[in-house]
Amino acid sequence: MPSQPPRLVLASASPRRLELLRQISLEPDAVDAAEVDESPLKDETPRRLAQRLADEKAVAVAARHTGSFVLAADTVVALGRRVLPKAESADEVRDCLRLLSGRPHRVFTGLCAVDPGGRQARRLVETRVHIKRLTAEELDSYLAAGEGVGKAGGYAIQGRAGAFVTDLQGSYSGVVGLPLYEAYSLLAGLGYRKS
Repeated sequence: MPSQPPRLVLASASPRRLELLRQISLEPDAVDAAEVDESPLKDETPRRLAQRLADEKAVAVAARHTGSFVLAADTVVALGRRVLPKAESADEVRDCLRLLSGRPHRVFTGLCAVDPGGRQARRLVETRVHIKRLTAEELDSYLAAGEGVGKAGGYAIQGRAGAFVTDLQGSYSGVVGLPLYEAYSLLAGLGYRKS
């Protein structure tokens, strides 16, 4: 009787990450979000924060799913060294978009994959995004849609905010929350194969 292939666990509660994995025909056997403190450490850069959180999530979930492949990601929106929050209210969405209006910013997505033996592979993907200068009407309309709440930096590029992006250099799927090429490459490099 052939042995079962190792399971794939997505260490994220994000429906967007699950949708992105499905887009490349990777269906996780389980989705298990890690509860980690996402507060930046003193003097921690946005890029280090994104990678550290991805690593911590992967390790925490791998401990609960021994013998499985685990994939974790964390996305951080940064204006210079300033980390923008995951907007929890319309006021926070407004604050974030006012800061980003007319200015380039960076989106860092840290990835960490763990194989069934505990070996880790990690990658950090940086994308430069430029949002047009927003009018008061555009900002009010976006806020009325309620789309930016719960999103890093207060916007969802795959939604209405896509109309505000004048330039993107890097990974579009990374801005959504999971850089697909890099995620697939990390898993393949650790020996994961779709069944």
